[in-house]
Amino acid sequence: MIRTACCSLFAFAGIALAQAPTAIAPLRPQPTDSVGPVVAAMKSSRAIDLVICLDVSGSMSGLINAARQNLWSIVNDMATLQPQPELRVALLTYGSPVYGADTGFVSIQTELTTDLDLVSQKLFALKTNGGKEYVARVVKRSLDDLKWSSDSHALKLIFVCGNEAATQDPEFNAMQMASTAIGKGVLVNTIYCGSQQKPEADGWRQVARMADGKFAAIEHNQVVVIETPFDKQLLDLSAQLNKTYLTFGRNGLRWSQNQIAQDRNALSLNSAAAAERCVTKGSSLYYNPTFDLCDAIKNPEFKLASVKKELLPKDLQVLTIVQLKAHVELTSKKRQGIQKKVAEMGRKRDAYVLAERKKKAGAGEKMFEEAILETVRAQAASRGFARRPQPKLETPKLETPIVKPPVVPQTTPAKQRQKAPKQKAPKQKAKGKDLKPTAMQMRFQKVLKHAAKEHQGNDRRFGLQ
Repeated sequence: MIRTACCSLFAFAGIALAQAPTAIAPLRPQPTDSVGPVVAAMKSSRAIDLVICLDVSGSMSGLINAARQNLWSIVNDMATLQPQPELRVALLTYGSPVYGADTGFVSIQTELTTDLDLVSQKLFALKTNGGKEYVARVVKRSLDDLKWSSDSHALKLIFVCGNEAATQDPEFNAMQMASTAIGKGVLVNTIYCGSQQKPEADGWRQVARMADGKFAAIEHNQVVVIETPFDKQLLDLSAQLNKTYLTFGRNGLRWSQNQIAQDRNALSLNSAAAAERCVTKGSSLYYNPTFDLCDAIKNPEFKLASVKKELLPKDLQVLTIVQLKAHVELTSKKRQGIQKKVAEMGRKRDAYVLAERKKKAGAGEKMFEEAILETVRAQAASRGFARRPQPKLETPKLETPIVKPPVVPQTTPAKQRQKAPKQKAPKQKAKGKDLKPTAMQMRFQKVLKHAAKEHQGNDRRFGLQ
């Protein structure tokens, strides 16, 4: 387990796409891409709308990096819910003066979307800037401007994270906004970035209480990173998965490029984040039917023949519809095989991480990931979701080098010691004649003899016998 400061330079190394938090148009499919909207094919799925609201004022770089580090592990935990959820995530930021007073210093980085790579892209583009942090205003924007699920059984969650007083908005009352939220079936959870003993923490508690949510205080400037022996294998599988995506549509290429960019962003943090991202890519929640043909054909309403050839990659444009269908089906089977390996490796990784967390568990404020996961699990259970059995807490067996016991010095007088008979190396023969050692071999033998004299008594340790 490695505990590092979230705002360290290492956490930001290699993030080539980091930009100022300006509005970037979300990837949207054009109406000519297919017949009708592409929707999830899983009829038994249940909707989960997760809205993350981050304070991006000057002191919140640690919070932002904690969200970057733990995005994929949070999604992976939701993938264990039953019935299978259809997850949409929205990212809002507040507290930066560049957003303007007319917005309440709030910006919607992404609408509620299944495009998790877009959420990651926005997270890595965030920068901090001092400003007014109005909790009431960011909750209001979430309720008014996002298109929430119409499913009466959906789990609708808002997480507001910050470190200033939750009740400082001069125009809107945070308690009233929380009451409005629960009236719409939306639970508001608050995460205070600081000690729960501070006076400001009480306001965050009250906001959560008014919206049937949960309150947590976290150490936002630290993050727990657990790297495992399975991370490298998961990175290799992640690269293999990328080769199974058959993009289409006007935004297909852009989406594919962003997928690779987010792989690099996760790896720029550490191998643990990259491994967690791979597990997400192998799960049912990483579902991109508006950009990928293999996901699109899961929807029975999707017509492969309706995709215009000019909206396909050049290597697919030359295929007939029969050939294209066969290629998509074959690629889908290949992906399923890789996903099974990812799932198996992911279970082993989870078991390792759980064992490490159990050994390192201690007192103090929660971490960002713990605060969100504990809340989501409890609130999902209240909405009828169950969790699949967790992996057993067992440490994986790893290959370790064999260490020979040290040579015990002999106490018998030198005259009474019996010399072990020297074993002659078998002679190599070719066509009935002995092979003479080459000049290089003879020179190497002299080197070994010289080393043996210098290290007399340690022959066994150096492997000279």
